[in-house]
Amino acid sequence: MIPTEELQKFLGAPSIEELWEMLGTRLAEAGFDRLLYGATRYRSGTSLGDPEDFVLLSTHETAYTDKFVGDALYFHAPMVKWALENDGASSWSALSARTLDGTMTEAEREVMAFNAAHGVTAGYTVSFRSASPRIKGAIALTARVGLDQTDVDRIWGAQGADIQALCTIAHLRILLLPYVAPGRVLTPRQREVLSWVGDGKTVQDIALLLELTPATIEKHLRLARDALCVETTAQAVLKASFQHQIYITQA
Repeated sequence: MIPTEELQKFLGAPSIEELWEMLGTRLAEAGFDRLLYGATRYRSGTSLGDPEDFVLLSTHETAYTDKFVGDALYFHAPMVKWALENDGASSWSALSARTLDGTMTEAEREVMAFNAAHGVTAGYTVSFRSASPRIKGAIALTARVGLDQTDVDRIWGAQGADIQALCTIAHLRILLLPYVAPGRVLTPRQREVLSWVGDGKTVQDIALLLELTPATIEKHLRLARDALCVETTAQAVLKASFQHQIYITQA
């Protein structure tokens, strides 16, 4: 059972960085020293949305993530496909079964070979349940070098319930903490203007409230749309809200 003190630390983490460090330390102690977490709020059909809108956290070396993420190898990764279609936890032993029965595609085999070259061969994947079909998050837990899948399955048998619970808590906390892709941070004024739009105020209303001209308000809205890479102000309000850039208390 997870100690209450540990749960309180996870639940009270003030930032994604601190939360991620705590999770990484805890899972490394259990034998999983390389983690890769990904989440999107913009899934639709076969698309996961713009990769620049993903929340991506990793403890892998950049030589691995630059290609796996940067070159979109994840799109053909067998366990990523599993995570998109399932909730819960899955042993990577399922990959061996697919290799043996010949159901793995050529693109999937190439990803497997790339992973093997980087020592990503044994582990577990946890896919998180969401109330919205547009939100999906998952984490891949890679075991440290020297452990095989039999070792990992033994670890999971003893600690899997706690590990999955901590990963789920971390995922839910990440969804509530500010995370902004590089280059998409709004200025204080842009956040303020979008917040008023979200409260139903018109450009003229906001101009009066902030003692600015309507043209200046329009400029801030345009710059906010550009920063968030959206076409409409309504989309900007929604994305800024998802990223917790508005409707939060500024320090």
